[in-house]
Amino acid sequence: MVGSSHEALHRIFQKDPALLTRALQRVLDVPFPEPREIAALNVDLTEIEPVERRVDTLLRAETDQGTYLLVVESQGKVDDRKRGSWPYYLSYLYEKYRCEPVLIVITQSSATAKWASRPIRFGFSGWDSLTVRPLVLGPDNVPVIADERQAERDVPLAVLSAMTHGRGPGAAAILESLASALRTIDPDSAAVFVQFVDSCLADPQAKQMWRDLMTAIQYFWRHPLAEQVREEGREQGLEEGLEQGLEQGRAEAKAEMVLHILEWRGVPVPDTVRERVNACTDLDQLETWAQRAVHAADATELFSEE
Repeated sequence: MVGSSHEALHRIFQKDPALLTRALQRVLDVPFPEPREIAALNVDLTEIEPVERRVDTLLRAETDQGTYLLVVESQGKVDDRKRGSWPYYLSYLYEKYRCEPVLIVITQSSATAKWASRPIRFGFSGWDSLTVRPLVLGPDNVPVIADERQAERDVPLAVLSAMTHGRGPGAAAILESLASALRTIDPDSAAVFVQFVDSCLADPQAKQMWRDLMTAIQYFWRHPLAEQVREEGREQGLEEGLEQGLEQGRAEAKAEMVLHILEWRGVPVPDTVRERVNACTDLDQLETWAQRAVHAADATELFSEE
């Protein structure tokens, strides 16, 4: 089970290696050659000496232009020690595999992305003996995917979008679109992506909204992460609906989701609106209200077309 955003940010590329090359091509506009094959390699870079060094994710991409090693590093904050370790990783990997290494840094922080994108130069002024130029994917260049159809066209990219933009006023639309798109792929893959997003959401309100959205997807409750959510629900007395029957539980969870979206976006919820939403058992109607809640400026707009 993925337990941190650090793991999720790079392990998504282990789940779907082709996402990495698509991100390089579409997000960074880097003309990386189309791989014929991508294989995950051992991430252990430990030498014979008692010094252990590991990269986060290591992939080998076979292309018509040659073989490349894609070194993926998940970076949470500025760390000047990387000035020494990143060039070492690339040099060691080239020596070991005799393939061209490419360093890709993944981060949720704009400040960290700006720092990581600076070239690392070794040598003296006017003559660089070694230059390392990381390719950086972060909140300033990963696209915001808040449209359900766009999310369905490339679910892994939509997951990456949610992982890097899962905070602020736009998060509600991103998470809602991704939740709908996850229903279009196989449950096992979806469950893994659910875990990646859950691990990366640092904002408590966004994390709660994501878990509320996931209660509407039946397969989610068979995933290990669901037991954690259920346990938290038991402590808060929110498990009764699921115990009384799946249909009733899904309706209650969806109603909670509608209210959480409004509250998370800072939209006041009058008692009349709260009572009407909680009384509804029609899942289609609740889904419609949830979609309106993402954009509503006033809680009564949920019922504007009724």
